[in-house]
Amino acid sequence: MNEEYGLLDPDNADAPGDEWEEIDVSDTEADRIARRRDREFNQFRERIKDSEQFKVEQSVFDDATLAALYKLVQDGYVQAFGGPISSGKEATVYSALGDDDEHEEVAVKIYRISASNFRDMREYLVGDPRFEELGGDKKRIVLAWVRKEFANLERARKAGVRVPEPIAVQRNVLVMEFMGNDGRRAPTLADARLENPRTAFEVVREYMRRLFDAGLVHGDLSEYNILVSNGELCIIDVGQAVTFHHPNSGEFLTRDCVNVASFFRREGIDIHGDELEAWIRENAESER
Repeated sequence: MNEEYGLLDPDNADAPGDEWEEIDVSDTEADRIARRRDREFNQFRERIKDSEQFKVEQSVFDDATLAALYKLVQDGYVQAFGGPISSGKEATVYSALGDDDEHEEVAVKIYRISASNFRDMREYLVGDPRFEELGGDKKRIVLAWVRKEFANLERARKAGVRVPEPIAVQRNVLVMEFMGNDGRRAPTLADARLENPRTAFEVVREYMRRLFDAGLVHGDLSEYNILVSNGELCIIDVGQAVTFHHPNSGEFLTRDCVNVASFFRREGIDIHGDELEAWIRENAESER
């Protein structure tokens, strides 16, 4: 089982611990750069706005977003930008050249502050012990969401769940490990041809249990946000993942289990959502 889909060895994972990370949503260096607007930033700003890969996004890239990209380039996390590899309601993900051999290709996820559905985002943030009251400030909510995604990725990795490695975060921009090759994202479970669905199911089930043990529930897990990359199954889009403190965490876990079970049942596995949820809760190392 472990060799075919590369299930991470939990013995090599750091326990995430019972404490929760502090997440700061105050102004960033990118905000300060955007306010200063020095000559180097202005030159970078014009280059980005003139580049083909960003033309479609010009209407939603404010100066502070451009400043975040500028700061990530300055800090060496990104060397050059490629084209978009996926786009959703709240964010677009671009391929990019990274800083070293370990991160030769990276994914740059840019959240649109002007276009994001911050009411839906706020629903997933309320009840998270890592945030104080955010009020109705749209920018603070989106920035909190991006930092939450970065923290969730780190926590999941410590729990032994295969997710993209988080590399850097700046304002509404997240840099992480690129899952794929030559600028093409790895296929999702929905698009991949599974030679051994039983093995794939067991890996996904174990990752769901490990997330649960780490105090997290994905909240939107399905065949569309699990990638098949270089012989591994990788869970993505963990921005909406909630802690067990969230008032709807039980409902979200049930929904995740129904979605995952429905997919694998179509692949010939005899499993239902309530059975999957019962297995996760019964095999969890801690009660939630």
